[in-house]
Amino acid sequence: MKERQGIIVYLYQLKHAKSLRKYGNIHYISRKQKYVVIYMNQADLEETIQKVQRLPFVKEVVPSYRPFLNTVFENAKPDKAKEYDYKIGL
Repeated sequence: MKERQGIIVYLYQLKHAKSLRKYGNIHYISRKQKYVVIYMNQADLEETIQKVQRLPFVKEVVPSYRPFLNTVFENAKPDKAKEYDYKIGL
């Protein structure tokens, strides 16, 4: 399984959002804030960011840092008092 990473592409106008399909899978388009979230292979990331930044309708490109974050949380169990309250239904 290949490692994937997302990039957030801020646009001046949304009419060009569909033309970004050739760079990766479009995951989300925000109409209000004018950005597109694209997922692609991590190996092609730097090269693709440079290509997308050169496009005239792109304002800014920001890579997602999610693959580098630790998603294993310590102390994930709720304390005993909260567990008791949940069982009672408070």
